[in-house]
Amino acid sequence: LFIGFCALSFALIRPSGDPDRGSEFYRRLCNALIGLLVKLTRVNITVSGDDKIPENGRFLLVCNHLNDIDPAVILYALPEAQLGFIAKKEIYKTLPLISRVMHKLHCLPIDRENDRAAARTVIDAVKLLKSGKVSIGLFPEGYVSRSGELLGLRAGSLKIASRAGVPIVICTILGTPQAAGGLFIRKNSVYFDILGVIPAERVISTDTSALSEEISAVMRENLEKRKAEHP
Repeated sequence: LFIGFCALSFALIRPSGDPDRGSEFYRRLCNALIGLLVKLTRVNITVSGDDKIPENGRFLLVCNHLNDIDPAVILYALPEAQLGFIAKKEIYKTLPLISRVMHKLHCLPIDRENDRAAARTVIDAVKLLKSGKVSIGLFPEGYVSRSGELLGLRAGSLKIASRAGVPIVICTILGTPQAAGGLFIRKNSVYFDILGVIPAERVISTDTSALSEEISAVMRENLEKRKAEHP
């Protein structure tokens, strides 16, 4: 009944012409739905380092990308963070119901094959951060890693943080492909780690290429450690 109520509520959202995209009601509804689905699908999500999340002000959260369920895991792990994700535009066509609630969470579509359109998304993300309406979640690899190995990070995406003057929260995720493939069938474990925060002052003063290399090194080290612990 609750899942049906959520589906109906999402279907009633009209994204076009909506002057106020943010909605605490839909955010809480989404968090409750994700929590229920995590229990029903027998996924055990282990979260570490959540005490590192900045308590005041907005931030850019960056994470590796292994599966389409990654954003849901992050929302489950950080229910109070008020995150809006930058998501591939294809979701808005293939998953219309989900894209409607994403609209209410301040998520932004990005065209990865169109530099001009992608630049507009960056500008919109900066505006959201500066307004204080939401923090932004980003997968700087740009694509899902089918091999499970960390892909090269797109340094340009980090301009969102430098232009908005906000810190960068570095995270990794592991286990979502296996979890997505075994939903309702077997218990699965997913690991979400918050590794550290690059202060806004250093984000602003450091070249995005250098930031990208630093973030990539931190992510790769933790992923290798996690894989060794949970082969």
